[in-house]
Amino acid sequence: MASGAVDALLEIARSHPIYLAIAAIVTYLVGGRIYEYRRLRAFPGPFGSGISWLWHSRAVISGDSHIYYGDATEKYGPIARVAPNHLLTSSPELWAHINAVRSPYTRAEWYYHAARFEPGKDNVFTECDNEKHDARRKKMVAGYAGKENPTLEPSIDTHVKELVELIRNKYAAAAASNEVSKPMDLASKMAYLTLDVISDVGLGKAFGDLKTDSDVNDYLLASATGLRIANLSFGLGISWLRAVPILGPAISPSEKDATGFGRMMAEARKIVQDRMVKSTDERSDMLASFIRHGLSGDDLFQETFEQILAGSDTTSAALRIIMLYIMTHPRVYTKLQAEIDGAVKAGIASEVIPDAEARRLPYLSAVVREGLRVHPPVVNLFSRVVPEKGDAVTVDGKEYFLPGGTMIGYSAWSMHRNNKTLYGEDAEVFRPERWFVDDSDPSEKDRLARMYKTNDMVFGFGRWQCVGKVVALIEIHKTIFELLRNFDFSLTNPHKPWHIFNTMGLFDITDMWVDVTERP
Repeated sequence: MASGAVDALLEIARSHPIYLAIAAIVTYLVGGRIYEYRRLRAFPGPFGSGISWLWHSRAVISGDSHIYYGDATEKYGPIARVAPNHLLTSSPELWAHINAVRSPYTRAEWYYHAARFEPGKDNVFTECDNEKHDARRKKMVAGYAGKENPTLEPSIDTHVKELVELIRNKYAAAAASNEVSKPMDLASKMAYLTLDVISDVGLGKAFGDLKTDSDVNDYLLASATGLRIANLSFGLGISWLRAVPILGPAISPSEKDATGFGRMMAEARKIVQDRMVKSTDERSDMLASFIRHGLSGDDLFQETFEQILAGSDTTSAALRIIMLYIMTHPRVYTKLQAEIDGAVKAGIASEVIPDAEARRLPYLSAVVREGLRVHPPVVNLFSRVVPEKGDAVTVDGKEYFLPGGTMIGYSAWSMHRNNKTLYGEDAEVFRPERWFVDDSDPSEKDRLARMYKTNDMVFGFGRWQCVGKVVALIEIHKTIFELLRNFDFSLTNPHKPWHIFNTMGLFDITDMWVDVTERP
């Protein structure tokens, strides 16, 4: 009987080859999924994550993937499974090992190529070949570090002053008066600042958002829209469509577009081309440094456009986050403002405080670190690929084997915000004082060193550390100092301080309304 059934099936397959093809495809897909499930069965994770990407898709599309990832590692341990071939870690030690300068791990095309803004074209962030990435990064480090950009800090000062004047002249109520302030969206003003700064120091020409108090050419709108689309397609698993010939270019932004992301690219390319025909001696900035170190043609454009997007979104998110936590913690607000006032009275703060002086203010430094820790402004998955032969690692005293070809990313939320082992039982609390420890206690001194190392991973680590870290920290320290030096802030809607949505690991923050009073 069984033999007869088999013969019948074979006859159907011969008569209808389409059925045979379908059966072969199904067998291949099911077999592949079973193989993936078994090779990572040692790692627990959310229900269904071993056989399906649905849990991960839901996390991404929700706009709260960082919380989903944090919950996964909190519940299932320092290495959790979040998809058939994807692991997630909350271990700072393991993440440092994976990202070491000479690490054999590589970036995962599945994640990074979904972040390309043009199909098939890479920048220092999306490049997955280690040698090509290292070579590209080497050409850019001097420009970002300010070594060949003597106007870096003065340019930032110019735009911080523009921000202060904009708030004073248009939104702030006068000190000691009954005047009513005009509610101000702090989220948009932080974006105007960071976009003006990065376009000035990067392209040599500020876009002028602060001067006009507007999103000139709708760059910010285009960026936010583009990230939302990228996040949705990534969550649905259809990012690969952009790499399909004919279809990819048709659904991607074009420099011929009259508005949106495409127009933003066209304007940036025009600025780059104009600078290419001029001597780099005329103005020494990031773009000039890139050119001097060998970047040219489309590679130069890709890096320049990437720095505008990444340099603006990440730093503006950090500023919004830190300001929110300051405003919602009166004790911290009062203590920080007292330190700032003391610096002004001591004469160390000129029109805009020098970066070197700002870094010497211990409480300001602690507030910045604590803000970046308790609510990391960048929560990318940063997926890596385990080397072909696999990797034996030890986490919290337990040994694990990571099979070759497996993707592994990191959970910023659990590594920084929820890390009670390192930061204490109140790790979820915004408390800058945790950064002050008893230096006479060797164990506490060692713990502080580990806190610093882990906190610095907000900007990446080792081979893939953020090249814009220097610029971002200068902006953040100066801006927080000058805002609290000149104004008092309060939330207009404490019950709903902002609207926040995670897009590809970057926070889209809007509607952060505040009331501002000028300080005497």
